[in-house]
Amino acid sequence: MSAATAGSTGIGDPYFPGDGNGGYDATHYGLALAYDPKSRQLGGTATIDAKATQDLSQFNLDLSGFTVRSVTVNGAPAEFSRKGSELTVRTDLKDKAAFKVEVAYAGTPQPVRESSNLGSYGFIPTPDGSFVTCEPNGAKTWFPSNDHPADKATFDFTLTVPEGVTAIANGELAGQPKTTNGKTTFIWREKHPMTTYLATMTTGKFQVRTGTSPGGIPVYAAADPRFRTSLNSLYDQSGKITDYWATVFGPYPFGSTGGVVDDFAAGYALENQTKPIYGGFEPDEGIIAHELAHQWFGNSLSITRWKDLWLNEGFATYAEWLWSEHRGQGTAQQQFNDAYAGATDAIWKYPPGETRPNDLFNASVYTRGGMALHALRLEIGDGKFFPLIKKWAADHRYGNVTTEQFIELAEKTSGKQLDDLFDAWLFKQRKPAKPTSVS
Repeated sequence: MSAATAGSTGIGDPYFPGDGNGGYDATHYGLALAYDPKSRQLGGTATIDAKATQDLSQFNLDLSGFTVRSVTVNGAPAEFSRKGSELTVRTDLKDKAAFKVEVAYAGTPQPVRESSNLGSYGFIPTPDGSFVTCEPNGAKTWFPSNDHPADKATFDFTLTVPEGVTAIANGELAGQPKTTNGKTTFIWREKHPMTTYLATMTTGKFQVRTGTSPGGIPVYAAADPRFRTSLNSLYDQSGKITDYWATVFGPYPFGSTGGVVDDFAAGYALENQTKPIYGGFEPDEGIIAHELAHQWFGNSLSITRWKDLWLNEGFATYAEWLWSEHRGQGTAQQQFNDAYAGATDAIWKYPPGETRPNDLFNASVYTRGGMALHALRLEIGDGKFFPLIKKWAADHRYGNVTTEQFIELAEKTSGKQLDDLFDAWLFKQRKPAKPTSVS
């Protein structure tokens, strides 16, 4: 009989060795949190359902900052300690045992600042609430978690804010918000598996519009008063684009679509599951098309390791080109030609199939990743390319994926050996020859 050992302090991603944790799989997060924009205090409890993957003497959760008041495992008080962004919990769990952890904590959230990847991210306080975008590893700035995309879980959010403030999270509202004693509580439920970096608790004085897309998908759109003129466009375009992607990529994987425009000048958007968020600007059709394509590629299909980020960003970039083609505003071929002609040497020296941890969001991951997909389309033809994309989305719905799996499926679907094509576009530090159409 094996002795219990400590779960590892990382999930095993060499690009981000401290992210995530070993020894267990999280299956559900229940976040019951209250936030006061004036004091910037966030507090409450996180209840995590998980399953041990080994005999466990202790396990870790990722949490940055805050005062942890108590931890229980299966209802019993547990010893715990803190070091950096690791919360270590002592326990005695058998392999495959289901267990429940409850962490009570409070404090002032501190986002990740001056990142080489995205500037500031995580839980970012704003004058009227919070702007919450967590890619790649900012979930730990507001709740304890297994903070890596390889471990997906369902989520419930019970969020309490001052009356007059709206709290927005993933999934759908479970009933109408309730106000008592000057506080309003919103309950959101995301019943589909989600990576931690896609979770949000965006709060503020939003204007909201709800309804359904022409295809019948529920839509939730919200805009800060500063961007009130963008609300109807965001609502209309989100519904229309989601419906179109369902014809290209297969059925929409989640219970609702939409988006949020906040007044925090992030300078970027993030594909938060079911509700992409746009930081300080009115999004045009192209960027909405990009973020909503992520609901399939990045959200339903999530990467197993960060090195494969092109599977998210290359696909979403190519979706922008497909949307342009659909709208008669320039074919994907024209977009490819422009990108190929205008690409700098830096893109060709950065192979997107091996994303760099200190430069995750390099233009190569987006543009050269999208170009790789167009090169594949030209090589195998539309009659095989579009069924391939649908099968890719269907086969791995709600799961985790790797580049190797995509290459294998592309070769199986097309009946072609494609190593040279993918090697040239994803892994070589040089400019590939310009491809031509399939004969």
